[in-house]
Amino acid sequence: MMDIKGKFITLEGGEGVGKTTNVPFIKNYLQNLNIPVVVTREPGGTKLAEKIRDLLLQSNDESLTSHAEILLMFAARAQHLNHVIKPALAEGHWVLCDRFTDATYAYQGGGRGMALETIGWLENFVQGDLRPDLTLLLDVPVEIGMTRAKNRGGDLDRFESEQLHFFNKVRQVYLQQAQQYPDRIKIIKADQPLDDVQEAIIGALKLLLL
Repeated sequence: MMDIKGKFITLEGGEGVGKTTNVPFIKNYLQNLNIPVVVTREPGGTKLAEKIRDLLLQSNDESLTSHAEILLMFAARAQHLNHVIKPALAEGHWVLCDRFTDATYAYQGGGRGMALETIGWLENFVQGDLRPDLTLLLDVPVEIGMTRAKNRGGDLDRFESEQLHFFNKVRQVYLQQAQQYPDRIKIIKADQPLDDVQEAIIGALKLLLL
């Protein structure tokens, strides 16, 4: 019997780690087990939050301060939580989210140098005690990830255009988060063949099915 409350799964990682490939894989795996799944993303997930996403990802003539950036992230998250994530979980759906608050610790904390304590305060303010049940951290060396991202073609967004040292700090905080919360965050080595990556993902998902 499935719990009345659904499970909350987040997929994390830097640029080019394979989240776009593995989101539909995870969705299909769970649906084949007759688990109802809502797939969403951050920043975004609602009409208003998607507009905030555009502000965050597009380059503008007016530079976005680090403080404005993190407040926009949590503004989008507040909308997303109350209009999508919490209602879906309450209905017994599982929620699969492409990035969540761990990304804020990594990008705004590691990359931008914002105090992790400040992020923690905003996390508690916006989320209360809601945390993911499982976080899959797809991890590759930064150079590999950035090469993959550039090979996708198209223009790089405001974050993708950052320098390597920015992404090295992002990765470092992601790995620190995984060390701090080993029961929730499972590192998936994403520089191995795709079949091996997805086998590791299934192994982690099975922990929620016990």
